Amino acid sequence: MSETRLWGARFRCAPDDALMNLSRGGMAHFRLTHFDIVSSQAHARELLRAQLLSQTECDAIVDKLSEFDSAIERGDITPSLADEDVHTFMERILVDALGDTGAKLRAGRSRNDQAANNLKLYLRAESRALGSLLLELQDALMAQAGQHLHTLAPGFTHLQAAQPIVFAHQLLAHAQTFSRDMSRFMDWDKRSALSPLGAAAMAGSAITLQPELSAAELGYDGPCENSIDAVGSRDHVAEFLFVTAMLGVHLSRLSEEVTLWVSRQFQWVELDDSFSTGSSIMPQKKNPDIAELTRGRAARLIGTLTTMLVALKGLPFSYNRDLAEDKFAAFEAVDVLHKVLPAMTGMIRTMRVKPVNMLPAATQGFTLATEVADWLARRGVPFSKAHEITGAMVKLCEDKPCELHQLSDDEMQMISPLLLPKVRTVLTPEAAVGARSGYNGTAPAQVTAQLQRLQQTVAAQRSWCQRKTGAA
Repeated sequence: MSETRLWGARFRCAPDDALMNLSRGGMAHFRLTHFDIVSSQAHARELLRAQLLSQTECDAIVDKLSEFDSAIERGDITPSLADEDVHTFMERILVDALGDTGAKLRAGRSRNDQAANNLKLYLRAESRALGSLLLELQDALMAQAGQHLHTLAPGFTHLQAAQPIVFAHQLLAHAQTFSRDMSRFMDWDKRSALSPLGAAAMAGSAITLQPELSAAELGYDGPCENSIDAVGSRDHVAEFLFVTAMLGVHLSRLSEEVTLWVSRQFQWVELDDSFSTGSSIMPQKKNPDIAELTRGRAARLIGTLTTMLVALKGLPFSYNRDLAEDKFAAFEAVDVLHKVLPAMTGMIRTMRVKPVNMLPAATQGFTLATEVADWLARRGVPFSKAHEITGAMVKLCEDKPCELHQLSDDEMQMISPLLLPKVRTVLTPEAAVGARSGYNGTAPAQVTAQLQRLQQTVAAQRSWCQRKTGAA
């Protein structure tokens, strides 16, 4: 097996091992081989148009690269430890197979535009793959919400019971954040649909003069406008990492609530045994490890974004080797989500909600106080006064102690003659959720409509995920 380096002709000695150990991309880098192959095939056709390759040579390169693509996927061909990166690997095996014909492929391009292009193609494909996994989590949340459109529970502010809601409303609150994460992947893809190929090292290529054709072949909308920007910018990587970090934060918030719901103090939800773990010393334990691991992995997703932003902040244009950090950060984010999303989906899909435990909590902590204030306001009482009257009710209930609906008519009249017995019609959780019948409210009819709209949104997003890029 030959050893290949894409640089070094002007050097008088071989690179030191310490240099090469730092310079090598690592085995994870070779996940880009498919994208390097399809890009190389597009480049071969560029060289055919530039008359640097004959039709026979172009066909030989394209066909051999297709063979490599299949062989690498099967594991029949693998990179060696001496291969500095995916570009070195592909040139080595191509020259070994085709000799001088394979060696011609390097003309008119640079590792700079190749590296930028390979990662962009990879991330465009992964945005759809991760999007599909995210939509499976959406399906699980929507399925659970559909079963609990009338399940009463307390809603929280400041982690304190605030007002009654239906549990579907809480589940769909998380689904709405994930829907925006999905739309961020889609928006990111629009801004990332320009090809760096043709930029070469940084000034553009004097050989491949029609980069718009290879861009179209690879599923881009066109080539980058500026060759310096094409090889020297990685804001598309940073933006992708922002999307994954934001998704990680949203996954972490859902995870935090799940850990509360399954606790002995709440007992709102029971996790399926297949998505729980136990303790090595306490036989009774059933732990929500998926939720806890997801909270922890969110820190990694935030860290990859920080890494990329810090790597970029002090770089002059155009290409600098610091930009190689883009792959380490991107691969980390992608790998985390490929593990986290299916586990979270399974946990949500199989969890068992316990409405009988939620119902008593729906009115604990004086969650119906706002109903009294609103009832008074609808009868012409200034809300500031209604607020004071209701506050006095709460104080009396704390002193007794009891809940609002347990006060007698005489006790209410003692607080204010405005508190007529009819106020009891609003002192139920059913009345509270039913009253919130505005567009985004927790009334069952509105939550049902919200779920239906979200299902339509998810269907459109799934259609986008299924539309493959030209290089996929």
